[in-house]
Amino acid sequence: MANILIVDDSPTEIHVLTSMLEKHGFSIATASCGEEGVDKAKTGKPDLILMDVVMPGMNGFQAARQISSDSETSDIPIIIVSTKGQETDKMWGLRQGAKDYVTKPANEKELISKINSLLGV
Repeated sequence: MANILIVDDSPTEIHVLTSMLEKHGFSIATASCGEEGVDKAKTGKPDLILMDVVMPGMNGFQAARQISSDSETSDIPIIIVSTKGQETDKMWGLRQGAKDYVTKPANEKELISKINSLLGV
């Protein structure tokens, strides 16, 4: 069972994503800000990270850049899940180290497909 870290400051969004992923058999860990997400990536070594962008303190772009540039965590794939849906946001997110980008509200079928693809399932 793959372990997925959800980094989002919205309890509602965490609940929605957790419910969606658990019914597909994923184990979930959560973080409510970018700094906590970076820490949990290092300590928990999740198989994949779902990263929000707009958060207080360190935003998701900064957290993704930090995780993808650290040798301890650079092999963990990151999917940005954000309300920021402009093409420039998507390109910037991928340049920060994310492997994919999904616009909220996340489409369950699309998100699960992207996760499975990155996990090689």
